[in-house]
Amino acid sequence: MNTVSPSILPSDGTEAVLIGRMWDPISNGPRVVAVSEDMLVDLTQTFSTVSELLDNDNAAELVRQTAESPLRWKLADVVHNRHSGDRSVPFLLAPIDLQVIKACGVTFVESMIERVIEERCGGDLNRAAEVRESVNRALDGGLASLRPGSVQAQEAKKILAAQGMWSQYLEVGLGPDPEVFTKGPVLSAVGHGSGVGIPGFSSWNNPEPELVLIVDSSGQVKGATLGNDVNLRDVEGRSALLLGMAKDNNASCAVGPFIRLFHGDFTVESLRAEEISLTVDGPEGYKLEGRNSLAHISRPFEELVGAAHGRHHQYPDGFALFTGTLFAPTQDRDAEGLGFTHRTGDVVTISSAQLGTLVNHVRKTEEMEPWTFGIRELFKYLTAVEKVG
Repeated sequence: MNTVSPSILPSDGTEAVLIGRMWDPISNGPRVVAVSEDMLVDLTQTFSTVSELLDNDNAAELVRQTAESPLRWKLADVVHNRHSGDRSVPFLLAPIDLQVIKACGVTFVESMIERVIEERCGGDLNRAAEVRESVNRALDGGLASLRPGSVQAQEAKKILAAQGMWSQYLEVGLGPDPEVFTKGPVLSAVGHGSGVGIPGFSSWNNPEPELVLIVDSSGQVKGATLGNDVNLRDVEGRSALLLGMAKDNNASCAVGPFIRLFHGDFTVESLRAEEISLTVDGPEGYKLEGRNSLAHISRPFEELVGAAHGRHHQYPDGFALFTGTLFAPTQDRDAEGLGFTHRTGDVVTISSAQLGTLVNHVRKTEEMEPWTFGIRELFKYLTAVEKVG
């Protein structure tokens, strides 16, 4: 039974300018596409990569002007094909290509508290409930209104340290500088309908529903999409120095379904109060629901983008920036006090009114198809397409 619904567009889908990528079994490679009513229209002959397209000042207008290609696919047919390694049918890819995949952590007070809990229990989920109670008691609900980097935030850090509750997560949650890290290599993200992977060495993990800002080479935010920053709580909880092991594994990053370009009334301002919902449907009938409310983010988007890009660091092909999440699951799935962790077969649905719906299914990383299509393969493919064209 196919668990992926074709209803993945924003609520005003006919008005939105949506671009993405799909695997084309005929040319045996990725095509840059735009959504046009119920069709996916090829843009590859004009823009060989999404990165190239986004470096135009008037990207949205160019998409609207060039979305008349005779090469097109039925959107519902492509969405229906849940990707599990079969490249003989078209399916959606992550809508980014040459962009570096960056991520911000600890941008919400609630998720910061959960990172503190992970650290204090050393990644042992059996101690999570006990540690959560002690941390919440120490915080006494007094951090929600603090502005990171402010005098009040610095004072709160001193008080927590005096109570024996110091954590490096408090530094990036309350200090002047946000946490920005590289989530995954270029071209490593999976798209709508693909599996997301949980490595065998993790027994405490969860999805992270996030807004992903799409930024061009000059540092300008050109649009947005949804993302799942799959998180291994036990690994990162053992040590923050294991962040790479916790965050960057095959299929540990899902992005999609499409990038919605800023156009008309849809601007960065439209996203500041966006509500992102999460549902996990387990194979045993379990259901988890959560949300990520951008209105509660502790740092403005501009500060997060500025921490990643500037005189100190450039991205010639642009970057995709995960902005963090309010969501941190504490609901018990099995025994009381053990909280949530993924099972193989979970279906993860992340959606918002303005960005659509991203659906992925959880698999064991080691049993998934290897990642083989990288930058070198992309260049070979584009060279071949250019010769044919």
